[in-house]
Amino acid sequence: MARRVLVTGAAGMLGRAVTAEFGRRGEEVLSLSRQELDITDFAAVRSALRQLRPRVVVNCAAYTDVDGAEASSERAFLVNGLGPRNLALACREVDAVLVHVSTDYIFDGQKGEPYGVYDPPNPLNVYGKSKLWGERAVAEAGGSCFIVRTSWLFGHGGRNFVETMLQIGRGKGAARVVSDQRGCPTCTVDLARAIADLVESGRYGTYHVTNSGSTTWYEFAAAIFKLAGLEVELAPCSTAEFPRPARRPLYSVLDPFPLKETTGYLLPPWADALERYLSERQK
Repeated sequence: MARRVLVTGAAGMLGRAVTAEFGRRGEEVLSLSRQELDITDFAAVRSALRQLRPRVVVNCAAYTDVDGAEASSERAFLVNGLGPRNLALACREVDAVLVHVSTDYIFDGQKGEPYGVYDPPNPLNVYGKSKLWGERAVAEAGGSCFIVRTSWLFGHGGRNFVETMLQIGRGKGAARVVSDQRGCPTCTVDLARAIADLVESGRYGTYHVTNSGSTTWYEFAAAIFKLAGLEVELAPCSTAEFPRPARRPLYSVLDPFPLKETTGYLLPPWADALERYLSERQK
């Protein structure tokens, strides 16, 4: 029997992939955009869940402008913190499972080796702090939930680093990209599959879900240009040479344990995911 799955933030890059994945599995998917359901409004969230009675809620709604969050901290905490809390409390009332998507930016990047799910967080920026607030609020609500941390997302239907590099490469033919920040690029299609399989497992908890392997933004850009067949004059630079409003962790690689022990697999290498994404993009 098909389950009713509610996807919030469904018009976004990850929301689209999650909607498609559960749809492929024959589930009854209800997709709500930010305009259709404001997760910062508890009364609206409670009313929607009481009316729709989903078995699973996947929260893809988020304030993702990392630099913008520095100047709009209240908005970031409303969407990334209070919103997930509202969903968690409403899910508990209707006995629905909540999947909340979080980020590698809850870590400060000082560890120098992959972060485990229980390593102590220490976010460097407002965005990371707001996402951590949301994680803790979801756990505190006490319902059945998954907290899924991921990183460096790219996929169809949204702004992302791959699209930015393609635009720069075709428009300017030259780019400077930071070479001292290391993380795990992750394709939304692969993340959506893992989210669905985690839900299927019923083994609630915190998980790190990224494509396998790690890279720097500079190396990621080089791979994008190579696979896209673009000749771009690419130059590395340090984080210090490319100042941004929000500080970024220099090392935010996530250790996937116990993902394989739960779903039976790890996500494919990021380079394979990138090649697949670019190939599908051209169709």
